[in-house]
Amino acid sequence: MSAPATKLPPRTILQAYRSLPEGIMAQLIQNQIIMSPAPLDKHQRISMELSSELVYHVKTQKLGTVRYAPYDVYFDRENVYQPDILFISDERKHLIEKDGLYGAPDLIIEILTPSTAKYDLKEKKKVYEKYGVKEYWIVNPEDNNVAGFTLEKGKFIPLPTSVGKIQSVLLGWMVEF
Repeated sequence: MSAPATKLPPRTILQAYRSLPEGIMAQLIQNQIIMSPAPLDKHQRISMELSSELVYHVKTQKLGTVRYAPYDVYFDRENVYQPDILFISDERKHLIEKDGLYGAPDLIIEILTPSTAKYDLKEKKKVYEKYGVKEYWIVNPEDNNVAGFTLEKGKFIPLPTSVGKIQSVLLGWMVEF
């Protein structure tokens, strides 16, 4: 009778990240596993409103698909994020695999939380720019301020800021919340 096979422990941070239970609010940022609690109610309300409006627009216009957190986006071996909301065009659907997206989505919306705001505004923004996210929107649920960026020649260019409104040139979509 042979001995039962033993499972080897993870050898890399990425392997450790992949071994977390499904649904865990965690991201791999600069090769560190960053865990966060569930978002506050206002964050969830804004996320639901934006997701619903975006899904409707994308579906009726037949543009691609929408995903929302927790959903893994693999940029490289050190950066696996769970953006709040993301859009993947039909042209990029081939990047979707059973465990997430391998590559940059076309559009990302992040809703700030106290525990992740510094990452959304700095580290993640740099990675989004580097890997070619075409539009990046940051919503502050405290005051509904919205900052947006569009990618031009590999660099994020700021879009006009607003309060309670996202206006995506990429998707021809505007939503107020």
